[in-house]
Amino acid sequence: MIADWGLWEWILAAACALIIGISKTGLAGLGMLAIVMFANLMPAKLSSGFVLPMLIMGDCVAVAAYRREAQWGMLLRLFPWTGLGVLCGYFAMGRFSDREAGFFIGAIILVFIAVHVWRQRRAAQQRAARPAAGEGREGGTTGEAAEPEHGLWFVATFGIMAGFTTLVANAAGPIMAIYLLAMRLPKMQFMGTAAYFYLLMNCFKVPFMIDLGLINWASAKGNLLLAPAVLIGTVIGRAILHRINQRLFENIALLLSVAAGLNLLYRSWSG
Repeated sequence: MIADWGLWEWILAAACALIIGISKTGLAGLGMLAIVMFANLMPAKLSSGFVLPMLIMGDCVAVAAYRREAQWGMLLRLFPWTGLGVLCGYFAMGRFSDREAGFFIGAIILVFIAVHVWRQRRAAQQRAARPAAGEGREGGTTGEAAEPEHGLWFVATFGIMAGFTTLVANAAGPIMAIYLLAMRLPKMQFMGTAAYFYLLMNCFKVPFMIDLGLINWASAKGNLLLAPAVLIGTVIGRAILHRINQRLFENIALLLSVAAGLNLLYRSWSG
């Protein structure tokens, strides 16, 4: 497949690799664009294996850049559920078509976004109501917590879906973006936590991808040729992150997640 690529295919692949690098250190969620573009260069399942080593390259740079920002307590709660999701994805591979997988994952992403927006609006209403609830009472205000609570069901749901989607379609980016946005992390902690999560999960996936025949010597050679573009992208991404504020960062991450979900639904319907 890669051996048949012409000049334009390699240019498109290099652009995808550059986008992967930018997404790992700067614009969370942008990586889904590269994954969609790669899926136009080769069958979707093959592209999931081809892209994985480049994702790991970007993860390594992101970990080196943001290693002090990771929130390990949050990660340790998530990892067992994500591992379970990866196993579910491994056993599910081959049992449904790319179209079915795209529709399911796209729908899940949009549902998660809707729930996230609803929870944030409810929290904002609670914050607005707190001063009124405490009016006329000595010692301050009463009312519920300003931020939504994140119980076991919340962590388990996001963890399992992140693991499942990352193996089936390398589509955990939007799921994790929504999860980390819900945790209200500053942008540097967001990127540091995401960097370790993706690195460990992507490395965990490698044996499964090799067993499924989706990573081989031919794909590895292509990855080596595209590695410089990934590394250049990580430099660009880090520069972008330092130049945008927290609100813009969160809005970009949310909008890219919406775009990813809609794109998956569109491709599943039009395919």
